Amino acid sequence: MSVEFEPKNMIFRNLGNSGLRVPVFSYGGWLTVGYEQKGDIVKELMKTAFENGINMFDNAEAYNSGESEKEMGAAIKELGWDRRDIIVTTKIFFGTERKSRHNTRGLSRKHIVEGLNKSLENLQLDYVDIVFAHRPDVTVPMEETVRAFNHVIDTGKAFYWGTSEWTPMQIQQAIEIARRLNMIAPIADQCQYNMLSRENFESRLEPLWKYENYGSTVFSALAGGILTGKYNDGVPSDSRHKDNAKRFETEEGKAQLEHVRQVTKIAEKLGTNVSNLALAWVLKHPNASNVILGATKPEQIKENVKALDVIPKLTPEIMAELDKILDNKPKLGESYGRRAEDGTLI
Repeated sequence: MSVEFEPKNMIFRNLGNSGLRVPVFSYGGWLTVGYEQKGDIVKELMKTAFENGINMFDNAEAYNSGESEKEMGAAIKELGWDRRDIIVTTKIFFGTERKSRHNTRGLSRKHIVEGLNKSLENLQLDYVDIVFAHRPDVTVPMEETVRAFNHVIDTGKAFYWGTSEWTPMQIQQAIEIARRLNMIAPIADQCQYNMLSRENFESRLEPLWKYENYGSTVFSALAGGILTGKYNDGVPSDSRHKDNAKRFETEEGKAQLEHVRQVTKIAEKLGTNVSNLALAWVLKHPNASNVILGATKPEQIKENVKALDVIPKLTPEIMAELDKILDNKPKLGESYGRRAEDGTLI
């Protein structure tokens, strides 16, 4: 018997210009599911998310060479949810191992079709709701990529497709080709956005938010854990981001930690913690359709959803105060259309 989904106090937003309504939080498998988190803990994490209004689950073929998809797929099957009640996404590009070459990775028609078939096998599903192009592939004609994603949608293996970490120019090219061919265009980009990394989301991608109503599924909203405040006194032994130790030895890293300490004071003033303030801050942006959570413990998910209560507290005055502390607000469009050293637009 399937368990009926109860959205509770979760906020839902349309993903870009599509009719797909997604929760503002999803649960993702990056660096968690299929790595140290296997078996019962995965089921418990996903069950906790579901019970707290999160019915969207993100994965990728490359996450631990497909093991993440397998763990998440097994949990979905065991939990017995009605497939109509959940949104499942995956990403295609890197293949199932970093040593993959030629036709076992990238965005050729061959790999998009075969890669998605393998992902569906791992997930034990007939279709995913969204398949993302995990990175752009400049070695493949954009028309071939657009046609291939249109094909997997036409054959019922996905409902929508999106991009991840593509440049605005590449996304716009895909949209224009889809229009010309009367095919399905991508609806959202999976990109990094947080208090410490703003330029791409707020400046480069802004024309797509404004003119194409493009959607987004945000990763690293807590900047690899920096915005939880747990790195203020060094890198914990259980950290999933060991490389942060060297980062905090740099002047930039030291400055970021000081910003986090100052933001923590604002969080305390609002009656919350710095993690939930950081999550609410991302969701305050009207084009942040969804934020992917990477919790390793059920208690973290329960705590993260409390960020929804913080959003109304982010008044223009508080946002201005945070901007002053962070001192990194990009000027609108300052880097959009910039040329790289080789002359290409980025």
